Amino acid sequence: MKVLIDQNISQRILPLMASQFDVLDHVRQIGLTDANDYDIFMFARANGYQAIITLDEDFVTLINQFSKPPKIIRIRTGNCSTNVLSDLLSDKIDIIREFIQSAHFDIYEVFKS
Repeated sequence: MKVLIDQNISQRILPLMASQFDVLDHVRQIGLTDANDYDIFMFARANGYQAIITLDEDFVTLINQFSKPPKIIRIRTGNCSTNVLSDLLSDKIDIIREFIQSAHFDIYEVFKS
């Protein structure tokens, strides 16, 4: 799985989550630090990213307008630490993998239990 992390999530999550995905990049790593959501979405599409992990609702609008790829994993937890976010995603990694591979869904929203 090739996944891109949006700029509204700390890049400190990369070493915590890297083993969960084949490729896990952060927009800052690839020179998109100040890019708008449309440019990030289209970059992900053009470069084979299967999903974007974000806190931003704008990506939901983009996928509704342009369809997948990439799929959107939207975090709906409010403010939380990078460690808490990493734990939350790790706890749901099997569901996330199924979602990314599924042909039926474009958006997966993650809530804190």
